[in-house]
Amino acid sequence: MSKPAIITAAITGAIHTPSMSDAIPVTPQEIADAAIEAAIAGAAIVHLHARDPVTGAPDQTARAFAPILQSIRAQSDCVINITTGGAPTMSVAERVQPAQTWSPELASLNMGSMNFGLFGMLERFKDFRHDWEPAYLGNHDILFRNTFADIEYILTTLAGSGTRFEFECYDTAHLYNLAYFRDSGLIKGPLFIQTVFGLLGGIGAHAEDVTHMRRTADRLFGDDYVWSVLGAGRHQMGIVAQSAAQGGNVRVGLEDSLWLGPGELAASSAQQVTRASEIIQGLGRNVATPDQARAMLELKGTEAVGF
Repeated sequence: MSKPAIITAAITGAIHTPSMSDAIPVTPQEIADAAIEAAIAGAAIVHLHARDPVTGAPDQTARAFAPILQSIRAQSDCVINITTGGAPTMSVAERVQPAQTWSPELASLNMGSMNFGLFGMLERFKDFRHDWEPAYLGNHDILFRNTFADIEYILTTLAGSGTRFEFECYDTAHLYNLAYFRDSGLIKGPLFIQTVFGLLGGIGAHAEDVTHMRRTADRLFGDDYVWSVLGAGRHQMGIVAQSAAQGGNVRVGLEDSLWLGPGELAASSAQQVTRASEIIQGLGRNVATPDQARAMLELKGTEAVGF
């Protein structure tokens, strides 16, 4: 019998801007409510960013996360995953601060530097409510810095907290970087590897790209990792189906895609979780509960978190 599939819901992120969709949660309460709704729909893990409640710009201060975390924990037993990616324009010290402060069960960790091209969105979205949005999206000079020193800094900063990682890998080189840190003894399995497809600057979203990343991870990590995928934009559900059919796990949510289907904006991350759950169950698999996800990833449990 196949293992249940973990669904992660990435609730708001730092890519899509508020003017693109009214469904993007911005205030702490909106973000918390969206996370709780996604968990009710079947997400075992909620991946969290915070935003300025007025402008909707990314906010990576620990205090911005506090009301979000408190509200979710009061109403749900889902696994909370705090970003250390923040936004590409932030320093590594800024990016690690919320996870360092709150010691969640999971934190994301990007495994390599990359060009980060968001400017294609300006072809589809023209009207913006905030001045920062078109300037942020139109920047052709974004280098998302995740050097070996940066990665080691995050690993060592969180080493004593018991927090484990969602290792975000945007290309095959990132898998090799992860293998280096594993071989150096700074991390141990089971590794939760989130392979990311379809963002300009990373690997593409063709089915063969997905297969190549899976084969590379199999070769490097054997049975000591848990494989998950996320597809950016319109690629989201197709890649969900490919992973689910191969026994993998999935990530959806408005951070990664605004869409439910062709030409149809998603009303919420929860709606995308429901669609992913239908795909998984249609393939004869079960959707993992939070406790099943904890067991698969060897997490510390809610009784040990820092909030």
